[in-house]
Amino acid sequence: MNRYQEAGVDVNAGYELVRQIKTAVKSTARPGVVGDLGSFGGMFDLGKLPTKHPVLVSGTDGVGTKLLIAQKMGKHDTIGIDVVAMCVNDVLAQGAEPLFFLDYIATGHNEPKKMAEIVSGVAAGCRDAGAALIGGETAEMPDMYSKEEYDLAGTVVGVAEKDDLLTASQPQAGDVLVGLPSSGLHSNGFSLVRQILFKDHQVRLNDRPTELKGEAIGKAILKPTRIYVRQVLPLVQQKFVSGISHITGGGLIENVPRMIGDELQAVIDYSSWPTPQIFNYLKELGKLPLADCLQTFNMGIGLVLAVSPKNVEKVQAGLKAVDELNYVIGKLRRRPDNGEKVEIR
Repeated sequence: MNRYQEAGVDVNAGYELVRQIKTAVKSTARPGVVGDLGSFGGMFDLGKLPTKHPVLVSGTDGVGTKLLIAQKMGKHDTIGIDVVAMCVNDVLAQGAEPLFFLDYIATGHNEPKKMAEIVSGVAAGCRDAGAALIGGETAEMPDMYSKEEYDLAGTVVGVAEKDDLLTASQPQAGDVLVGLPSSGLHSNGFSLVRQILFKDHQVRLNDRPTELKGEAIGKAILKPTRIYVRQVLPLVQQKFVSGISHITGGGLIENVPRMIGDELQAVIDYSSWPTPQIFNYLKELGKLPLADCLQTFNMGIGLVLAVSPKNVEKVQAGLKAVDELNYVIGKLRRRPDNGEKVEIR
C-alpha cells in the first residue's frame, strides 16, 4: 500500500471503475463522438451535425438530497437517470437537442461496483435522451464524505438552430398549455419530503401506506425523473411548440413564468389532470397548504408546453403516436394589472 492509499484514496479502484463502465458508456455513442473513454477531455465533432447556424445550449444540475434516499435503500442504479433528466429537460426547454453529457461523482470511498451502478443509470438516461456520455470524473475524498456517501452532478451540452431556439418572446396570449405527466416527485422538494417522513413522523422506507395502494414509500419517492426529449423534440423541430417549461423546484408557480414574457399570465386549471397519490399523501401527512405544494412540487406535471391553438391537435397527435399522455391544463392571456404571472384555479 502506498502513501496515497494510506490517506484513503485507492487509484486502482478508479482504474477498475473505468473498466466496469466502458460497456455502459459505449452504449450511448452517437454521431459526432470523437475518441474513447479515458482521454483527458471528451470530444464531439459539430461538423457531423446538419445544423447551419448551431447554437450550443448547456445545462448543469445535481440530484440533491434524493441521493440520501438512494443511499439508505442501497439502490444506486436509477439515481443517474435523475441527474441526466434534470439537465436534458432544461436544454430541451430552450428547443435544443442534447448532444453529450459528463457526470461527476464525489465519494468518501470508491467502491467500483456501486459507482458502476450509478454510471449505469447515467448511461440509461443518456440513451433515453439521445445524448452521448463522453466523459466524467469520480473523486474519492475521504475527509469530505463518509465511506457510504456520494454526491452526483452532471452537465449536458445541446444544440439548436439559431432560428429555432425557444425564447420567452414566442408564447402569445391565447396559447394553450399542454401538460405532460411526471412520474412522481422527480428530483425536487426532498428536503421537505424527508422532514415530513423521517423527522416529523417515523415513516420507514419499506412502509406501505394504504394511501399509496400498498406501494412502499421508498419505491414511490425514488422513482426516477422522466426524460421528455424523445417525445417532445420532434414537435419542437416541426415548430408546433412555442414554449416549454420544465417543472422543477418551485413547481408550476415558479417555472411556468420562465417561458413567457412579463406581459402574459398563465391560467391553470388544477382539476385538469390527476394528481399522483404521493403528493396527496405528503400534503395530508405534513398538513401542507395547497399553495405550499404548488410552490415546492410538480404535483403531477413534469413539463408544460405552450402551443398555438392551431397546433394543439398536431401536438396531441404527435404525443399519442409515442404513447405520451397529455392534458390541456390551461391557457395564456394578457396579464391583468398587478396580476401574478400564474393563476391557479
